[in-house]
Amino acid sequence: MKKRIITYRQKIDSLLANADNISPEQWNAILQEHLTQIVFFQHERLVHLIVTVTFAAALMICNPLLYALTLLFLVLLLPYIMHYYTLENEVQKI
Repeated sequence: MKKRIITYRQKIDSLLANADNISPEQWNAILQEHLTQIVFFQHERLVHLIVTVTFAAALMICNPLLYALTLLFLVLLLPYIMHYYTLENEVQKI
């Protein structure tokens, strides 16, 4: 997902840099695709936010029987937060 959103943002930046070479009909098609991509990325961002908050809340549960599971969640949560950070920033740039 990280590669996809960065590639898409670069594609949009390239289109905007060469805006003079694009006809109005092409712009309409680009706009429709762009709106679809934005909806997709925003949905992805919302899902990642919900999962991140849920995992963070699960870490707050201090039950001695769940310490191993809590540690596993913590290990998995850190890369997930880094992924969410990238996703959030790229959606804001688009």
